[in-house]
Amino acid sequence: MSAAYWRRAMNSGTATVPTSTPAGQRPGSWRTPGTASVPRVEFTSMPSAGRVIQWLALGVLVLYPLFASPFFTYQIAGQSLVLGLIALSLTLLAGYGGMVSLAQMTVAGVAGYCMAIFGTSAAVQISLGWPWWIAVILAVTIATLVATFIGWLSVRTEGIYTIMITLAIGVAFYYLCLQNYTLFNGFAGFQKVQAPEAFGVDWKLPIPFYYLTLACAVAGYLFVIYLVRTPFGLALQGVRDNPRRMNALGFDVTAHRVAAYAVAGFIAAVGGVLLVWYNGLVVPGSIGTGSLLKILIIAVLGGLRHPLGAFLGAIVYVLLQTFSMDALGDSYRERYNLVIGGVFLLIVAFSPDGILGWWEALRRRASRGRSAG
Repeated sequence: MSAAYWRRAMNSGTATVPTSTPAGQRPGSWRTPGTASVPRVEFTSMPSAGRVIQWLALGVLVLYPLFASPFFTYQIAGQSLVLGLIALSLTLLAGYGGMVSLAQMTVAGVAGYCMAIFGTSAAVQISLGWPWWIAVILAVTIATLVATFIGWLSVRTEGIYTIMITLAIGVAFYYLCLQNYTLFNGFAGFQKVQAPEAFGVDWKLPIPFYYLTLACAVAGYLFVIYLVRTPFGLALQGVRDNPRRMNALGFDVTAHRVAAYAVAGFIAAVGGVLLVWYNGLVVPGSIGTGSLLKILIIAVLGGLRHPLGAFLGAIVYVLLQTFSMDALGDSYRERYNLVIGGVFLLIVAFSPDGILGWWEALRRRASRGRSAG
């Protein structure tokens, strides 16, 4: 039974397995000469438990502003969705492409600076004041092209070399923004880069901004889920697992990796536009080394093997960052990174796959316990 057959069966939601049983073979299994028996697989149209949980979670997120305060709606949920969207781009690269990039916040920063330069800000001598929708299109396009260029530079390396190249690019862009006053306004950056008032809605307000980020996050999540099941996504995972074999099969490994950087860059660029609207500013500190590592921490906290992990990691990170400052008191407020680092080490020590890996392990253990009972 070919892989194409199974792919068509998975996409259609049903699969049929030959029902005739050859002599000497147990019913309910399918065997080819010289292979072990494979249990009969049946796909039904009934929703799985995981899908039901996802729909329930989406319903809770839609109704969340109705019972949450503006602080939790904007500062906690809105920020988590924005950071999760940027971390989602790293999940696509690292989890499905095997390429760990520290330049995803750099791509988001390029989009943020383009929004300030082409749009409106307090630095009227630099900002062009173009309509917001033109600024968004240009910002996302330029940031995606920058991500493609970063991919073109780094995909010919692997492992620590890829990490160092992307880190060097991120640090170089940070110092460029810090020292250039003609285009990037130096240390001061751009202030008052606000979300627009469009379609009769002021998107700066907590509830409209939350729903805007929620729509972008859900769209990004569904897009990645769909992409990794397409022929391109399957080939990308093959490149991750065995690039030499994929190259021998006729796949252009470099082209697939660069394309993955471009797609991830588009997602990070959208997150960068939302991030500059959330903060209302973009400064060199927004794209410093700490910010580059923050996206990596978020992605690893949630788990790199599933797109949902990016948003789970972002929620944990934002909650720790917000409330650890108050818990430590005024004397140790600036040391909240110690708390985040401690939680990060604790989770990674017990579950290298992050929170989702921890959850999967607990679920498998509970399932084995029920089966034994």
